[in-house]
Amino acid sequence: MTTISAESVKNLREKTGAGMMECKKALVESNGDFEKAVDLLRQKGLASALKKAGRTASEGLIDAYIHMGKIGTMVEINCETDFVARTGDFRELVKDIAMHIAAANPLYLSRADVPHDVLEREKDIYRAQVSGKPANIVEKIVEGKLEKFYTDTCLLDQIFIKDPDQKKKVQDVVNEKVAKLGENIIVRRFARFQLGEVAAGSAA
Repeated sequence: MTTISAESVKNLREKTGAGMMECKKALVESNGDFEKAVDLLRQKGLASALKKAGRTASEGLIDAYIHMGKIGTMVEINCETDFVARTGDFRELVKDIAMHIAAANPLYLSRADVPHDVLEREKDIYRAQVSGKPANIVEKIVEGKLEKFYTDTCLLDQIFIKDPDQKKKVQDVVNEKVAKLGENIIVRRFARFQLGEVAAGSAA
């Protein structure tokens, strides 16, 4: 059986925009042949997300979710047409992400939204934790810890709360809807309110 490396899965995901699990399955099915895996994903309609990413998305929905009167969220998700915005699939996506925000408490929309000073402070803390190790090892550890930081704090990098296998990220769920609905879909901004706390949110 062909061994599929995490790097191959990551590269395929970056090229196609398909979910991590779909990419791994395609690589297994193609015995590790990258181009065949791309073709398999295209045949299944899962490789379309990346191609649609540059298209204008100015329609969509703003939705809210309130949990027991203690936590409230609002999220704006855009698509290309009002027709798609009215579909059950799109409305379900918006509602699910609003609920996810309430449960997972992201601080930023994406890793690109994390302020530079916050990243540098995190890196300094991580380096201090592993001081004394060789420089190249330290940097690898720091990068690994940063990935965990992104998964914890960035909405699109967080593991989707409704995924029973705890493997899909929020961005993977969005990409699946892009493939199914045939339009570019963008999580534009969100806000989260918790009783007695300062609101967290992000805007593009």
